[in-house]
Amino acid sequence: MTQNLSVPPWMLWLFGLLFVGFVAFGVISVRRVGGIKRSFFASPYTVWMALFTLLPCILIGYYAFTDSSGAFTLDNFKNFWDSNYTVNKIYEQMGPDYAVLVQRGTVNIGTLVYSLWMALLCTVICLALAYPAAFFMADREMKLGPTLVVLFVIPMWMNFLLRTVAWMTLLEDQGLINTLLKALGFHGVQLMYNDGAVLLGMVYNFLPFMVFPIYTSLTKMDVKLLEAAQDLGANKLNTFWRVTAPLSVPGVISGITMVFMPSVTTFFIPRILGGGNTMMFGDLIENRFLTEGNWNLGSALSLIMMILILISLSILRKADPEGEGGGIV
Repeated sequence: MTQNLSVPPWMLWLFGLLFVGFVAFGVISVRRVGGIKRSFFASPYTVWMALFTLLPCILIGYYAFTDSSGAFTLDNFKNFWDSNYTVNKIYEQMGPDYAVLVQRGTVNIGTLVYSLWMALLCTVICLALAYPAAFFMADREMKLGPTLVVLFVIPMWMNFLLRTVAWMTLLEDQGLINTLLKALGFHGVQLMYNDGAVLLGMVYNFLPFMVFPIYTSLTKMDVKLLEAAQDLGANKLNTFWRVTAPLSVPGVISGITMVFMPSVTTFFIPRILGGGNTMMFGDLIENRFLTEGNWNLGSALSLIMMILILISLSILRKADPEGEGGGIV
């Protein structure tokens, strides 16, 4: 069922007030100082953030707490906890004879738990692969370090969707891997349309976002600290555990944040490599918006996902309160 939606009138008024406020701020700034201050040129970015970040979040909150008629309701969140909530209400209204048909649906909760589990696996695997890579890349005696950086950067120049689709030519039944196995006399294996293929695609796409924060954190490390530890009698292993590893924690935290968050909400990778056999929370939200046209329930699911992400960020932030984790170089 497609839902006809229109922007609420108060949103148009809010948009108008923001525009008027921006113009008034510019006029007042010019009149006070007799010219345009340098900081005024940052105002368009503020307007951009308000229009394309703040207002969409407000709209999501509005639709999450309203029904198709615009009335306040909490049914959207009840539908999250019980995916059969709407149908169960109909059964309850039909009398006690249909009460036996009332059964709680766990599709939404199950999909969220599955998404969190897959995101956790992806993050752990990325960390296990990224830390040694970043460590060798940051080694000043490693002449191939800059080359490895370039090798990690080059795939990121290609479109995210193309990188994912390219894996199909390797993993499908008639793909390169199965063709090679059959040429060697082995039986073909099912590499596509399963959890393993989805996890592989996630690790491949998000691995650079784990490597570069750790690499940045390691390259910013003062070499004199390592030399001091060795002068005090620490061997290479003790130096790593007592100096290198603790100082690289901000980069690790930053990498975990940059991998775990998009992994939970990804939807294209499960669709292509999972073939519809796997559904993550991002797919569920997309289905509610585009397939069912239920923007209210889709907004509620999006709001729940946003809250979970904010909670995760606040927890991770405690390990890196000063934001020294670095980023992509």
